[in-house]
Amino acid sequence: MARIAVIGAGAAGLAATKALLDVGAEVVTYEKGDRAGGLWVRGNRSGLSPAYDSLHLNTSRTRTEFADLPMPTDWPDYPSVDLVAGYLADYAERFGLTQHIRFSTGVESVERDDDGWLVTSDDGASGRFDRVVVANGHNWDPRWPSPAYQGDFAGEQMHAHDYRTPEVFAGKRVMVVGMGNSAMDIAVDASYVSSGPVLLSSRHGVFIVPKYVFGKPSDQVNGLLSVLPWRLRQTIAQTMLGLAIGRPERYGLPAPSGGLFQNHPTISDTILHRMTHGEVVARPGIARLEGDRVAFTDGGSDPVDVIVWATGYRVTIPFLSETWLGPDAEAMPLYQRVFHLDDPTLAFVGLMQSTGAALPVLEAQAKLLAAHVSGRYALPSPAEQRDAVARHLRAATARWGQRRPAMRVDFDGYVAAIPREIRAGEARARRAATPQRERVTA
Repeated sequence: MARIAVIGAGAAGLAATKALLDVGAEVVTYEKGDRAGGLWVRGNRSGLSPAYDSLHLNTSRTRTEFADLPMPTDWPDYPSVDLVAGYLADYAERFGLTQHIRFSTGVESVERDDDGWLVTSDDGASGRFDRVVVANGHNWDPRWPSPAYQGDFAGEQMHAHDYRTPEVFAGKRVMVVGMGNSAMDIAVDASYVSSGPVLLSSRHGVFIVPKYVFGKPSDQVNGLLSVLPWRLRQTIAQTMLGLAIGRPERYGLPAPSGGLFQNHPTISDTILHRMTHGEVVARPGIARLEGDRVAFTDGGSDPVDVIVWATGYRVTIPFLSETWLGPDAEAMPLYQRVFHLDDPTLAFVGLMQSTGAALPVLEAQAKLLAAHVSGRYALPSPAEQRDAVARHLRAATARWGQRRPAMRVDFDGYVAAIPREIRAGEARARRAATPQRERVTA
C-alpha cells in the first residue's frame, strides 16, 4: 500500500490520517506544533493558532462533529475552544493517530521527481513518499489591508490573529475593522473594558445570524431547508431572519452586498445586544489615518488608541512551488476540492471555504481520498475532471462573486455529494477492471 505524507495535524490532517490508515496506507503526518488539533489549540508551540479565550464554535455541535466520533451529548450546543481542542486530541488518541505524527516538525519543501515525492522537514531530514496530502489549513497567515490606508497612526495596531484576552484593551479607545465572526467576538470582548464605545468599521455589510432561531441552533434550521434550491432557501431564511432581528442597517451597519448564503454570514448572539446598548457603535469604511484619530468615508472622525484588523487570512502553502499552486493558491483548481488536476497523487484536505461547519467536509474529503488510495475509487478522465471544475467555478462565481469562488462549497450539498461521487468512482473502477471482451459480451 502507498506511503503517504500528510502535512498538518489539525482537524484536516487528523481526518486524512485516520481515513488513510483505515485503508491500510503507511502514513507519516508532519505537525509544526507540539500537539494535535492545530489552530484550535491555544498555546500551540507552532505559534500559528489564532484561538482566543472567548472563542466558541459558531456552528452547532451536532452539525460540526465528525461522524466517526460524535461529540458528547451533554456538551453545550456551541462548545468552547478548549472543548474542541480536547475533542480533536481525543480523536487522535481514540483512532491511534498520535503514533504516526511527527510533532514539532515543519515542512520546508515538497518536490516531485520520477521516484515520487520528496518531503524535506525543517530539521533537515527528507522522506520519500508515493503521495502527499496538504492539510496545513488557511487561517494562520494574517491578511493586512493592502494597499495600506493613507496617513499614519500613532496608536497600537494588531491583527485579530494575535488577540487572546480583552485586558489588552482596558481603558483604551478601540476600533475593530471587519465584519466576520472574530471581529464581532473581539468587539464584544473589548466593549466590557474599553474607555468608551468600541467602534466597528467596515466598508461592506454582512447578515448577522443569531445562534438560535425558533429555539433551535440556527444552522440546524438551515439544514432542514437544505433540500431546497439555494435561491429558494435564501428567500425563506432571509425572510425568517428579517422577522426575527431585522436587517443590519437597523443597527447602523452597512447593507450586505449580497443575499444570505452568498456571503459567509456572521454568527453572533451578542454583537447586536452590545450595539443596542451603545457599547459598540458602527462606523463606515476608513478614509485615512490621522495620528491619534481615524477619518471615515462619511466625513466623520474619531479618536482611537488601538486598531484591531480583523481582515482575514491569506491562503499560504509555503512548501509548494508555483508550479503546483499557480499564481494564486486561492484559485487553484482541484477536482472535488481534493485532487490536483495535473497529478492526483498530490491532494488537499481542507483547502475550501464551507457555508457551514468544517469538520464534516474534511471527513468527507478524507474518505474520498482514501477510496482513491485503496483503488476502489477511480477518477474520471482528466478532461472530465477539468469540465467538472469549470462547471463548479461558474456556479460558485454566480453565487459568491469573486470572493474565493474556487474554494467555496455549500456545506449540505457537498457533504451529500461526496458519497455519490465515491459510488460513481467505484463504478468507474469496476468498468476499468472488467476486460473489454467481457464488457462487449455483456
